[in-house]
Amino acid sequence: MTRILLSISLFLDLVHCIASWEPVDPTKGFVSLPLNRSNFVVQRPYDVPEAERYSFEHGVHKLWVFSSDKPHTPTSRTNPRTEIRITGYDYSSGVWQFEGHGYVPCGTSGVCIMQVFGASPHATTLMLRVYNSSLYYYRNPVLVENIHNRWFKLNVIHDVNASTVKIYIDGQLKMVAPGRGGASHYFKCGVYAQDDASYYMESRWKGVKVLKICD
Repeated sequence: MTRILLSISLFLDLVHCIASWEPVDPTKGFVSLPLNRSNFVVQRPYDVPEAERYSFEHGVHKLWVFSSDKPHTPTSRTNPRTEIRITGYDYSSGVWQFEGHGYVPCGTSGVCIMQVFGASPHATTLMLRVYNSSLYYYRNPVLVENIHNRWFKLNVIHDVNASTVKIYIDGQLKMVAPGRGGASHYFKCGVYAQDDASYYMESRWKGVKVLKICD
């Protein structure tokens, strides 16, 4: 009888383990907020026209930058970037979520493709970076290998009051990271050169949403 009960317990543990790997819908309980073109502000090298670093066709935002490019303002000392800065939904409390389908072509490396801006004393609460063919939380750990040349679904949930950030890839929870303080936050996606950047960097985004849990 003891062996039977032990076998049942092991079986249930196995079922629970398998179920935990099944994709989930991280947006349950959230409300999707209205977005239009005015909410997407493109930050690009200041000395080139927007059309030379960004396009929007058939519902896909394509953003690219070169490691030799200028920063996004003449006075900035940051690395080259072409990013969508989502405006209209800056937040300082509550539970907020970014959702989008991303694509990173082969060859793009040493680049941040999504960030939660705002922290203290740091600049960001979250950076998702691509090095070689893997997606990282900052420099470590690896979240997903073989990220190049395929569409993936990204959900990032920032619970400001609980000071946590949850990262989902294709409906699977990959990491729960600590918050990093800060008085105000907003979402960005695109390409922002980091250390060991490739000469050409590109990412594409579609289905971008901002969601929140209503008070």
